[in-house]
Amino acid sequence: MSERTLISSGSPFEKTAGYSRAVVDGDFVHVSGTTGYDYSTMQMPEDVGAQAVNALETIKSALGEAGCSLKDVVRARYYVTDRSNVEAVFAVLGEYFGEIRPAATTVICALIKEEMKVEIEVMARRS
Repeated sequence: MSERTLISSGSPFEKTAGYSRAVVDGDFVHVSGTTGYDYSTMQMPEDVGAQAVNALETIKSALGEAGCSLKDVVRARYYVTDRSNVEAVFAVLGEYFGEIRPAATTVICALIKEEMKVEIEVMARRS
């Protein structure tokens, strides 16, 4: 039977919506869709690039708690609310994943709150 561990970022949405920031299942770490909130202040920057940075830093923290890092990410999905924001998001993604290059998909869609402009989810494999 594989190990299953739940990881929380402290987001109030986790309890309300009934999910974990990440779930460790054996060697795999599944990180939930993560938006640009700074969960220590519950503030959301207006700038989409800053939102992407916040999301990736939250993801990085969850991965660290799971015993791995961004280097272990094998799959990523990016949800962006407006095509005009894709370049700014990609610039940030290039800084974080430029050398790692996980398999990735970008989707243009609406998110659950108006202020959310980007949501990122990843799957990593612990080495």
